[in-house]
Amino acid sequence: MIVLDANAAIAMMRKTEEGEALLALMLEGESVIAPTLLHFELANALAKYVRRGELSSDELPVALQTSVQFVDTFYPGKELTLEATSEAVRLNHPVYDLFYLVLARRTGSTLFTLNKRLQNLCLDNGVNCVFLDTEC
Repeated sequence: MIVLDANAAIAMMRKTEEGEALLALMLEGESVIAPTLLHFELANALAKYVRRGELSSDELPVALQTSVQFVDTFYPGKELTLEATSEAVRLNHPVYDLFYLVLARRTGSTLFTLNKRLQNLCLDNGVNCVFLDTEC
């Protein structure tokens, strides 16, 4: 099972080199999960792409829909909030990222992220995470 975060989903949607590598690592029929927070993070990130001129406003709805379609099951954020917040305080890290780490840990999943700080948190806390480079 895979937990997918926003930067990984966008890379997969945009078919970047990293996104293609993540897609190649998915097994056929493997379940992909994410916290409901992913919807909001995708909307925020893709709106930034539009403001920077990297994505047109006409492309935005399709980009958002495509990014969300990688996920099979969404987990309610309220079920993860207390643990994610506690971990954010303990690890001195933004709570948004900890929703993904906590979900991966709870479900024994592998986290797909391109966020190097989050990758290192996973490594330091025994959570499975994909590393696409050797500089982590």
